Amino acid sequence: MPAVFAWGAAFVLAGLPDAAASVLIGAVACLAVSLALWRLPASSVRASAWGRLVRRARSALPTVAVCAGIGACIAAAVLVLQPLREPPLLLDETQGALSAELEVAGTPAETAHSGFGGESVTGVRFEATLHRLENTDGRSDRTSTRVLVFVDDLATADAPAIGSTIRVDARFRPTDDGSQTAWLAFAEGHPETIRPPGWQLAWAAELRTRFAEAARGLPGDGAELVPGLALGDDSLVDASLDEAMKVSGLSHLTAVSGANCAIVIAGAFLIAGFAGLRRGARLGAASAVLLLFVILVTPQPSVIRAAAMAAIVLVSIGASRSARGMPVLCLAVVSLIVTDPWLSHSFGFALSSLATAGLLLFTRPLASALSHWIPTWLAAVIAVPLAAQLACQPVLALLTPTIAPYSIPANLLAAPAAPVATVAGLLGCLVGALVPPLAVPAAWLCWLPAAWIGAVARFFAGAPGARLPWVPGLAGALLVLALTALALWVVLASRAPRIRRAAAVLLVAVVVGVYGGVLVGGTIALRLSVPQNWRIAACDIGQGDAVLVRSGDVTALIDTGPDPDALRACLERMQVAHIDLLVLTHFDLDHIGGLDAVVGRAHAVLLGPTDSRSDEAVVRRLVESGATVQQAARGDRGELGALRWDVLWPTADTTLRGNGASVTMAFSGDIDALFLGDLGESDQAQVMADNRLRPVDVVKVAHHGSGDQSAELYNRIHARAGLISVGADNDYGHPNARILEILAGAGTRVFRTDQLGLVVVSIEHGDTVVWSEKTAGAGAESLVSVPPSRLDTRTDRVRTRGYCTRRKTNGEGLDPAALLGAGAPRARRPRVWHRVVSRRTQHSAAP
Repeated sequence: MPAVFAWGAAFVLAGLPDAAASVLIGAVACLAVSLALWRLPASSVRASAWGRLVRRARSALPTVAVCAGIGACIAAAVLVLQPLREPPLLLDETQGALSAELEVAGTPAETAHSGFGGESVTGVRFEATLHRLENTDGRSDRTSTRVLVFVDDLATADAPAIGSTIRVDARFRPTDDGSQTAWLAFAEGHPETIRPPGWQLAWAAELRTRFAEAARGLPGDGAELVPGLALGDDSLVDASLDEAMKVSGLSHLTAVSGANCAIVIAGAFLIAGFAGLRRGARLGAASAVLLLFVILVTPQPSVIRAAAMAAIVLVSIGASRSARGMPVLCLAVVSLIVTDPWLSHSFGFALSSLATAGLLLFTRPLASALSHWIPTWLAAVIAVPLAAQLACQPVLALLTPTIAPYSIPANLLAAPAAPVATVAGLLGCLVGALVPPLAVPAAWLCWLPAAWIGAVARFFAGAPGARLPWVPGLAGALLVLALTALALWVVLASRAPRIRRAAAVLLVAVVVGVYGGVLVGGTIALRLSVPQNWRIAACDIGQGDAVLVRSGDVTALIDTGPDPDALRACLERMQVAHIDLLVLTHFDLDHIGGLDAVVGRAHAVLLGPTDSRSDEAVVRRLVESGATVQQAARGDRGELGALRWDVLWPTADTTLRGNGASVTMAFSGDIDALFLGDLGESDQAQVMADNRLRPVDVVKVAHHGSGDQSAELYNRIHARAGLISVGADNDYGHPNARILEILAGAGTRVFRTDQLGLVVVSIEHGDTVVWSEKTAGAGAESLVSVPPSRLDTRTDRVRTRGYCTRRKTNGEGLDPAALLGAGAPRARRPRVWHRVVSRRTQHSAAP
C-alpha cells in the first residue's frame, strides 16, 4: 500500500508541482493526527458505536501515518527540485539560442527528423544535466536539471562520452511537467568538450566503446544485440530490429534489469568465496562490483530499480535479516520515488517494477495452476514470462494500443538465451579490455545467443496477427487491467464458488469472442470497402508520399512516406504483401522514413542520386535485404504487368540532389499516370524540355502541393485527377493556393489525402473511377467538394444527381459554385466512401 500511494502521489505532484505546498501541509497535518490518535490509550475510548469505529480505525493508523510521511517527503522533494527545473533564462520566451554548459549523462543514440525543406536530417540525441546558461547579454543562470539534447549531422562515434562536460549553443523547448527531462535542447552546431570525464567514469566509457566496436564486425542481427544484451547499450540496434523486438515482446531483454544485477552479484560472491574471503569482505566485494556495473551500463531507470533492490538485499544479508521479494521491491520503489518524484512518469521504471512484481506475485501460483494440465517443469517455464506479461500489459497498452499475442512463446524461446548472452558479453567486454586482440573473438561468445534472440524476434514479428489493435488511451489500459485481474481470479481462485468461476469464464469468452468478431469482421469489411480492381492507391500516411501502382498481381510502390506503421497499415488494407518495384524518388525523410515497412518485401529498387552517408546506408540496407538496386536515370524503362513505365528524370549525369533530382516516372497502359516526386518549377520545365509529355489520367502532384509549380506542365498533361499526398494541418502551407488554381485551370480534379484519407483509382467498365476513404469537410476549397459525378468525354458534360451543367471550355475547369448553386437540388448526406467517374481516353506519357 505505501509503495502504491507513493507512486500515485509522486505522479500527481510531478505533473502539478504548484500543489506541492498544499499537499505538504496536509500530509504533515494528517501525520500529526494519525500519531496523536495512535498514542491515545484504547481504554479512553468510550464503548459506543463511535468508539467501536475508532478502535477499528486504529489498526489502519500505522499505514496512514507511513503514507502521510511519504507524501510529505515527496511534496518537499518537489518543492526543492522544481525551481532547479525552471531557470529564469529558460522561462523567458523571448530568448533565442543560449550558451549552455552540460554534463553528458546518457548514451548517444542515432536520431533523424525532417528539416525545413523536408530533407532528411540525421544526428544524435543524448541526456545531459544542465549546469549553466548564458545569453548574449552576459546574463547567466546556474541550475541542475535533466535535458535531452539533439545534435544534427553528428555520428554516434563522434558524440561526447558520458561524464564529459560540454558547451553548446542551443534553443530550448519545455517538455510536460511530469517528464524526467524538463527541457529539449536543439544544438546549433556541434558541442565543444571543455572537460573530459573523470577517471571514475572514463574507464566505463572506454570499455563500452571497445565492446561496441568489436560487435560492429559481427554479422546480422546478433551484432546489433550483443552490446544491448551485455551492457544495455542498444545504440547499434536499427529501427527494423527494434520494431521486431517490440512486436514480439522481447525488447526487455536489451534493458539491464534485476537478472543482470543478480548474475553480477552472484559472480562476485562466487569469486570472493573461491578467494577465501570472509562474509563481510564478500559483501563489500559484491557491493563494489554492483557499483561498477551500474557505472558501466549507465544509471537508466530500470538499472536504478534493480540496483536499489540488490543494495537492500546486501544490507539485509549484512544485518542477518531475511529479505523477501515484495518488501524489498516496495522499499526500493519508495526510496527512489521520494528522491526523484519524476521517476514515477518513466515508462522504463514502471515496466521494470511491474515485471518484477508480476514475477514475485504470480509465478508460483500460475505454475501451480498450469501444472494441472501440463508437466510441472513446463508449467514453471511458461509461468515466468506469463507473469511478467500480465503485470506489464496495462502499461504496454497505454504506451502502444496493441496486443502482442506471440510475446509468451517468443519469450519461452528467447529468454533462456539472455543470461548466456549477458555472462558471455560481460566476460567478452572484460577480456577485450585486458587483451585487446581478443576483443572480437570474445564478442563471438555473446553473438550466438544474441543471433538466436534476433531470429526469434524476426520470426514472431513477421507472423500473421503479430500485432492486434486495442482500445487506445486510459480506457484501453483500464480494460486490460480489468480483464487481467478477472483472468487471474479465474485461474487462481480455486476456492471460489463454481458459479462465480463459470460466470467469469463466460464473461472472458464473451469479451474475447466479441473482440475477435469485431477485429476479424472489421478487417474484412475494411478490405472489402476498397475497390478490388484498383490500379493506383495514394496512402494516407501524413506529410509525405507513398503511392501504390498495380497491374494484375504485380505491384509498385513509389516512396514510403515518413512513418513505417502508417505504411504497414496501408499495405495491409490494400492486401499488398510483396513489392515488385520500389521507387525512392529521393532521400528526404518524408519519402523514405517508412522504409522499415518494406525492407525484405521489395524485389527491385529504383532510386534517386545519393548525397550523404545516411543515403548510402539506406542503399546498403536495401542491398543486404536481397533487393536489386539501381540508380534511376532518364531512358530507363520496363514493364509492370500490363503497364509500361518510363523514367523521365533525372538524367544520368545530373549534379542535382534532393528535390530537384526526384525520380519522375510515367506509367502507360490501361491507365496513364505521371509521378512528379518533389520537383520544383524550374525542374519541371527541364522535364518538359527533355520529354514529350502527353495527357494522362492521373498525376501525382509535385511536392505535396507546394506553390513552386509549372502551370505549363499541368496544362500540357491535362490530367483528369490530381493526387496530393499531404498531411493535415502541416506547417508548410501545403497545398498552396497557387497549385490549386493551376490544377483548376488545367481541368484537373484534386484529391487530397489530408481531406479524403486513402484515395484509390480503379477501372470500371473502361472508366477511370476515383474512390476516397471519406468526403472532404464542409467549405473545402477544392473540386472534391463537388457531389459525386460522372464525366463523359463524348458529350463533354458533367452528370450529377438530378441535374446537368455544361463544362467550361475556356480552360477554367469545373466551377463548384455553378454546380452547387441555387438551381441545383440539395445533395444527399455524403457516405464514408464517395466516387467520381470519368471515362478515360487513350493517350500516353512516354518520353
